[in-house]
Amino acid sequence: MLQFLHHQPQFVLNLIRHSIWLILLTIVFVPLEALFAVHPRRIISRSVPGDIGFYFISSFIPQLLLIAPLTVAAYVAYHFVPWRVHAAVAQWPLWLRGIAAFVVGDFGFYWGHRWVHRVPLLWRFHAVHHAPEEVYFLVGARGHPVDNMVIRLCGLVPIYLLGVGAPQSVQGTLVATLVMLLVTVWGYFIHANVRWRFGPLEWLVATPAFHHWHHVRSEVRDRNYASMLPVWDWLFGTAYLPQAWPEAYGIDEKLPDSVAGQLAYPLRGPADLSQLAPATRQ
Repeated sequence: MLQFLHHQPQFVLNLIRHSIWLILLTIVFVPLEALFAVHPRRIISRSVPGDIGFYFISSFIPQLLLIAPLTVAAYVAYHFVPWRVHAAVAQWPLWLRGIAAFVVGDFGFYWGHRWVHRVPLLWRFHAVHHAPEEVYFLVGARGHPVDNMVIRLCGLVPIYLLGVGAPQSVQGTLVATLVMLLVTVWGYFIHANVRWRFGPLEWLVATPAFHHWHHVRSEVRDRNYASMLPVWDWLFGTAYLPQAWPEAYGIDEKLPDSVAGQLAYPLRGPADLSQLAPATRQ
């Protein structure tokens, strides 16, 4: 109890900070989605309370789940990666380390995201993110904590191993934090219900048009895994970007309506894990 009371002020401060972020995101995206909607939708739909719940869950729980595996990753990076690698990287200017961390991390996010689609057990957790039949900015925060942990871990581990974002230093921690912040903020944008197209720029950076096809109710959802750099999808044959917009979103599985039910859903699967995989594999 004393330990809880000791940490309560920090928890309250974090709660206030995330609440302010939610207000700012709402101020920015609600008018944009009303003016430039791909698919018109009610601002206050049935899914909004649950999506807000997932927003706060995603703001707190995955960070706690990441403590142990990232500690192991930092230990491995420090003791097993040749010291010359980290020494060389440490000489780079901060801006170069930031760019390297962004590219390496995004590569890791791509594969983490692809694996949660391909591995049947992981798909059960990731299905929570794909369940909504409407895609709008808050869907970017809608995910199971285990799913969020796995994908973030895949992005952060390469950053730690290469030393471009080492937790042993203030600069290293800052680089990793900025990468995560950028990816998180961009996640709200690519889920936004806005019909903007960006021409050739869509080959260079993930956009709503690029990511909306990832949420389509068909086998096409096994495409467009990149969080920010579509180059990985183009290189590994998973890119899909027609000029049209998707008509239907969601998955065939029926998930519980409540947040608690969806958090428990991945733990109640059939014994035969082959039944859990998405229907088509490209």
